[in-house]
Amino acid sequence: MTNLPDYSFQPATLKFLEDSPKKLFINNEWVAPQSGETFATRNPANAAVLAEVALANAADVDAAVAAAQAAFPAWAGMIAGERGALLFKLADLIDQHADVLAELETLDNGKPIRVARRGDLPYVTKHLRYQAGWADKIEGSTVPVTFPNQFVYTRREPLGVVGAIIPWNFPLLMAIWKLGPALAAGNTLILKPAEQTPLTALYLAELAREAGFPPGVLNVLTGPGLPTGAAMAEHAHIAKLAFTGSTSVGARIMEAAAKSNLKRVSLELGGKSPNVIFADSDIPAAIRGAQWAVFSTAGQECVAGTRLFVERGVYDQVLEGLTANVGKMVVDHGFAEKVHVGPLISAEQLERVAGYIDEGKKAGAEILAGGERLGDGLKDGYFLKPTVFSYSDDSLRLVQEEIFGPVAAVTAFDDEDELIARANATQYGLAAGVWTRDIGKAHRYAHAVQAGTVWINGYGMIDPAAPFGGYKMSGFGREMGKEAIDLYTQVKTVWVNTQ
Repeated sequence: MTNLPDYSFQPATLKFLEDSPKKLFINNEWVAPQSGETFATRNPANAAVLAEVALANAADVDAAVAAAQAAFPAWAGMIAGERGALLFKLADLIDQHADVLAELETLDNGKPIRVARRGDLPYVTKHLRYQAGWADKIEGSTVPVTFPNQFVYTRREPLGVVGAIIPWNFPLLMAIWKLGPALAAGNTLILKPAEQTPLTALYLAELAREAGFPPGVLNVLTGPGLPTGAAMAEHAHIAKLAFTGSTSVGARIMEAAAKSNLKRVSLELGGKSPNVIFADSDIPAAIRGAQWAVFSTAGQECVAGTRLFVERGVYDQVLEGLTANVGKMVVDHGFAEKVHVGPLISAEQLERVAGYIDEGKKAGAEILAGGERLGDGLKDGYFLKPTVFSYSDDSLRLVQEEIFGPVAAVTAFDDEDELIARANATQYGLAAGVWTRDIGKAHRYAHAVQAGTVWINGYGMIDPAAPFGGYKMSGFGREMGKEAIDLYTQVKTVWVNTQ
C-alpha cells in the first residue's frame, strides 16, 4: 500500500487492505455487489484511498434479508447458552486480532492508535462479553390475574431480522453495541457500517465466520445512506432497525419505518451536552475534564461536552486554564508518537465545522484558541486545531446545533436556576456533566437537567452494564445494560386454563 504512515503495521493489516475491492458478506459468503459498484474509503490523515469497497443496493439488501430470514428459526431456537458461547468465542477472536483491528480503525477513522488499542478494543470485547452473558438469562414472569383457574406467564422472544446502521466515530464499538444484544436475544442481523469507516466491520464478519456463526446470522452490507441505508429502513421484512447518527437522518428512518411495516426503531442521535463547573469544584480537575469532554475523538462524539457553563466567580480562571491546556494539545495523524487530536473524518466534515467557526466569529462569539486548519505535512488531511469560544448569547447556532468537531463554547452563569434553564434550552438531551464538591448541588443538577446520562465530577464514562440513550431529539431506547435486551425482544403473554 502507498500513502501509509511510517509505522510497523501488522502483516494482516496490509494483506486486508490489499484484498480490495471488498465484497459483501451475505450468508457467510463474500459476494460481489449486484450493483456492480464500489466506493472508496479514505485515510482522513492524508485523503489517500485505503480500499475500494462494495456498494450494496436494494437487491443486495433483499439477498441479505432472505439469508437472515432463513437463518432465524434455527438461531432463535438454539439453546440460549450456545448462542452466548459463540458470542464469547467471537470476543476471544477479537482479542486475538486486536492489533489489526486497532490499526484498521485508526487508518479509517483517524483516531490515535493508542486510543484505538487501549480504549476502543478493550471496550469492544468488554461489551460483547457482557451481552453474551445475557443470552441464557432472558426471562419472562408469572402474572397474578383476577380470573380464577388461570396460570398466566410472559415470554421474551426475539423480533426476527434486525438491521443496524452505525456511525463512523466508534465504528467497531458501535457495531458491537448492537450486534451483542441482538444476537444474544436470538435475532439475526444485517449490519451496515458507515460508508466512511467500513473496514473493521468487514474484518469482524470474517471473525464471526471463523467463530462458527451459522450462515445468515450476521450479514454485513457496505454502502452509503442512499441506497443502502434507505433500502434497509424501507424493507418490509426487517422487524427492527437500530440507528446511531444524526437527528435528521433518524427522523427519515422513522418515516421510512412507518411507511414500510411499522418496524420497531431505536435511535441514538445528536447531542449538545452541557458541562458545568461550579466555583466550589476541584478547578484543575474540572478544567482537564472539560478539555477531554470536548476534544476527545477530535470532538466527534455525540456526548461531547461542547457547552461549558462556568460559575462567574471562577470563569476567568477556567478560561485561562482551558485555553492554556488546549494550546499544548498535539494535532497529528493517529500513528504519530505523541498525538492528542487526530483528523476529522472527511473533507465534508472539515468544511462543516469550519463553517460553524466562521459563523460564530461573525455572530459575536470570541475565539480564544485554535480554529485554523493545519498546514505543512498535514495539509492534505482533514485537520483542525482545537477551538475555544467564549459567548453570552445562547441563541447562536454555535451553541444550539451539534457541530461534531473540536469546538468548545464557554459561558458564565450566576445561579442554579439560571443554569438549569439555560442547560435545558436545547432540542437535545443525550448527556450532561457537573463539577462540584457539594453533593446536594450535584444531585439537584443531575435530577433537573434533561439528559439520559449525567456525570458528576467526571465525564464520558461508558460501561456495558449502564443504560445509555437520550431525551428529546437525542433519540429513544437504551443501549447497554438489561435495557439493551429489551430493545431486541418482544413480550408474549400466555394464558393457561388449569380447570
